[in-house]
Amino acid sequence: MAASPALGSGRIRTRAVAAGCAVAACAAVAAPAAAEDDAAARKPTVVLIHGAFADGSSWNGVIQRLERRGYPVVAPANPLRGLTTDSAYIASVLDSVKGPLVLVGHSYGGSVISVAAAGNSRVKSLVYVSALMPDKGESGQSLAARYPSELATATRAVPYRAGGGVRGTDLYLKRDKLHRVFAADLPASTARLLAVTQRPASTAAFSEKAKAAAWRQIPSWFLVARQDKTINPRQERFEAKRAHSHTVEINSSHVAMIAHPQAVTDLIVKAATATGSARPSPAGNASGSRTRAESRPADTAVAWVTAGAAALLLGGSALLVGRRGRRPR
Repeated sequence: MAASPALGSGRIRTRAVAAGCAVAACAAVAAPAAAEDDAAARKPTVVLIHGAFADGSSWNGVIQRLERRGYPVVAPANPLRGLTTDSAYIASVLDSVKGPLVLVGHSYGGSVISVAAAGNSRVKSLVYVSALMPDKGESGQSLAARYPSELATATRAVPYRAGGGVRGTDLYLKRDKLHRVFAADLPASTARLLAVTQRPASTAAFSEKAKAAAWRQIPSWFLVARQDKTINPRQERFEAKRAHSHTVEINSSHVAMIAHPQAVTDLIVKAATATGSARPSPAGNASGSRTRAESRPADTAVAWVTAGAAALLLGGSALLVGRRGRRPR
């Protein structure tokens, strides 16, 4: 007995509905995945901020490795004139760079990025390399008072004059102390070059109090240098723990980015590529923890869409199978 035209058209409609459900489900699942792929393809610009007694060339080994991995990199000169002045200057540098940013600070550069990144929604991660990480109202000087190091006996003060009658005091590392206190795991010949080319920091760089602490809102990563004699490693651990930072420790002197550029690069890449639950909770969260749904809202939304689409697809398929099972007599 031939199937009636009405039944035949019903089968066609059922198959069309099922096919449409399948397309809708695939689109619902594929769209977020495509968006994630696009986001992954857009690498953030890594901004490297040096600390006192150094310059941008201290990042050379890290820059080479980041560029080989396809990251755009900027390593501006840190003025080293005072935390307020320096952070304002670096914030203006950030304004000139397009797209998402990862800020990396070494030593005093950590204080600078903590203030310069405040309120900048394009800064996705902060990375601290054997660095100062003051809270609002703290200074490098106040942190060092709690965690003394050998730096106090390794500097010499030199008065300076600037335009407009400005006067101040610069701090230099003593040449005979630099190798031991600053760069013990570098060759002596390299340490001598660092001593000759060092850039002094004004005392204001260490005495001025931080007016913001961006690490309270922005996820952070921290490299602790276990052999650091410039900043006490106990201070570094305290700072990292307080900020809920992803933390790694290596056997390094203060200048980890020169002595161990690969380890520093690896940490920066982790910060640049971290998503969802891989990102630590910012310290601004009083509880220090979040529910799974709160910490990964995008993933939760994707899960709901995927589940709904799958149910729709299975329902449509079941309907189609049921129709096929009704054979004409």
